[in-house]
Amino acid sequence: MKSVRIFFRDWKTIATNWVAAVLIGGLIFLPSLYAWLNIEASWDPYGQTNQLPIGVVNEDKGGTIRDRDIDVGSEVVESLKNNDSLDWHFTSRSKALDRLEYGDYYAVVIIPENFSAQLATVLNDEPKKAEIEYYVNEKVNAISPKITEKGASAIVEQITGEFISEVNGTIFSLFNEIGVTLEKDQSDIERFEGYVFQLEERLPEINRLVSDAYDESKDGQALLNKAGQMLPKATEVVGGSLHTIDETTKLLQAAEERLNQLAPKVEADLKRAQQIAHDINEFTSGLQGKDIDMSTGQELAKRLDDRVQESIERIGAVEAAIKQLQEQNREQQEEGEANNESSDQLNQALNDLQSLKTALQLIQTESNDIKGFLTDKQTVIDQFITNLNEKSKQTATQIDAFLKEYLETIEPRVLAEVSSAKKTMADARALLVEAQKTIPAVDKLISNTKGTLSEGQTLLVDVLNEYPYVNAKVNELADRIREFQKDADLRSIIDLLKNDPGAEKGFFAEPVVLNKNSMFPIENYGTGMTPFYTVLSLWVGALLLVSLLTTEVHHHEDYTERQIYYGKLLTFVSIGLAQTLIVTIGDIFILKVNIVHPLQFVLFGLLISAVFMTIVYTLVSVLGNVGKAVAIVFLVLQIAGSGGTYPIALLPKFFQTISPFLPFTYGVDLMREAVGGIVPERVMRDVLFLVLFGVLFLIIGTFLKKLLNKSVKRIMKKSEESGLFH
Repeated sequence: MKSVRIFFRDWKTIATNWVAAVLIGGLIFLPSLYAWLNIEASWDPYGQTNQLPIGVVNEDKGGTIRDRDIDVGSEVVESLKNNDSLDWHFTSRSKALDRLEYGDYYAVVIIPENFSAQLATVLNDEPKKAEIEYYVNEKVNAISPKITEKGASAIVEQITGEFISEVNGTIFSLFNEIGVTLEKDQSDIERFEGYVFQLEERLPEINRLVSDAYDESKDGQALLNKAGQMLPKATEVVGGSLHTIDETTKLLQAAEERLNQLAPKVEADLKRAQQIAHDINEFTSGLQGKDIDMSTGQELAKRLDDRVQESIERIGAVEAAIKQLQEQNREQQEEGEANNESSDQLNQALNDLQSLKTALQLIQTESNDIKGFLTDKQTVIDQFITNLNEKSKQTATQIDAFLKEYLETIEPRVLAEVSSAKKTMADARALLVEAQKTIPAVDKLISNTKGTLSEGQTLLVDVLNEYPYVNAKVNELADRIREFQKDADLRSIIDLLKNDPGAEKGFFAEPVVLNKNSMFPIENYGTGMTPFYTVLSLWVGALLLVSLLTTEVHHHEDYTERQIYYGKLLTFVSIGLAQTLIVTIGDIFILKVNIVHPLQFVLFGLLISAVFMTIVYTLVSVLGNVGKAVAIVFLVLQIAGSGGTYPIALLPKFFQTISPFLPFTYGVDLMREAVGGIVPERVMRDVLFLVLFGVLFLIIGTFLKKLLNKSVKRIMKKSEESGLFH
């Protein structure tokens, strides 16, 4: 009860002492100003970036992509003129850097002269990245470089987006053309795939054929070498053959002339033999049936014998001429220039002549017999004459037939064969002359062929050496085609390539659209900072109270240290609650902070104020001025380590370690629940820890104030004696 009496006496004093009332009123109101001014100042700083001057310098001279001129620098400048996120100033390089150095500009963005040209290398084998020069004066302000850097990044993102859109539009236009071309050539492509598979299958056979060709080329080279060696001999043989043909032709010419010379004589002799045969026949016919004067028999026999002998001689002359022709024909056969048919004709003629000759010789023999029998018997003579007549008639007939055959067959056939042999010799000579002319060309051809064959052998060796590589590559290509056919369809790829370039361009300009879904939306930066500045003002309010108000009782009554502790605690907490009501209600109605749960915001503020006031009051009540220093140290640590401004994850390791042990951590988090939206589990956790902090310091105050009171009073008295502390 005495503690409550202390509490009411303090408020009675405030009510009756206007100076105390004014001071207490100021102490109650001051924390709210601290919170409200900071919240208002940070209400929407990023909404005012359009007043942050940034220099922009465009030195870009443009570039070309696939015969299309581009000037990205000018496009960026035109885009920034319609961009009010920052206060863009378009000027020259020297002026921009001068104003940046002086502090008129917070940053300068320079687009260099090769910017578009560098971007245009995107379709080259070795594309080069374009660069934007960015200058910032970090001395002017700590936050502005972050804001300007964000603006510069926005420019880069804008350029990147537009450039990607433009380049992809060009690329997909090309793809569209390729797709149309591929569609036209689809059958050829599929046929090519078939060729690759056939080549893969037949490569071993090709390798075998090339190996065989190489082996045969070596044999061919040996043959060419042998042919080259034989060419001189062929030249000699051709020359000798020409000489032989010329000699043979001369022989044929002589034979033809001899035949022409003999032909009239042979014909005359045969006709004479024919005439004699007829005469003998007429003579013997005249003898038949007549009485022959034996005295004249010898004369008749002699005449007959003379006629027969003349015929035999004529036939012998013809036989000699034919044998001469036969000899010439045999020589031609040995030279290969006559056929067997003419030889057979001559043999048959000789046989016929031999028969005639034999018949005439028989007549001659029988005429001799007539001589022997003339004197003997007339009857026998008649018989002999009859036989002689028959024989002479047959001989005359045979001579007639042979003469006809000779004139119509033998002589024309022999002349034709000789003429044919002469023509054959002429043709053979022409061929040999042509061959003789060809031999130098053949020699040159063989020489050239040997060189070409040697080159071919080298090429074949190269082909054989490259076969393993070619075989591996063809197999690899075939495997890739099979893999491609397994994973993709050419028709589908063609359809993909034929997509609308405009639609693809729009897609790559913004391939990903960020759909922001705020689970606990915060209206602006000031609203987001309200929990921190409100909680901070409550701790500051507690510090103001312990700095101006005493934690001791100055009137003389019998109060224990514990009663004094609780009595003054009620006074300090009640003033702190008043501070909290003004701050939280002012946040809602004066600043119009958009708070989702305003009632909970006020109630949470009252809880936090009671805990903070208990902590600060206990420190000062137990430790005196040392407690005030400890409370200020607590404030400094909590501002940095509570996560009120920056996420805990971004803080140094030390602050991440102490954060769970700071009341601020749970106070700020609890107020954020009221501002953005309550998660009951987090509220329960924060309330529990705040209550634990309050209970802990109540225990400290309850048990340590009496224990440390004499020591603290001695220290405070000593400090007052210094004249520096009250």
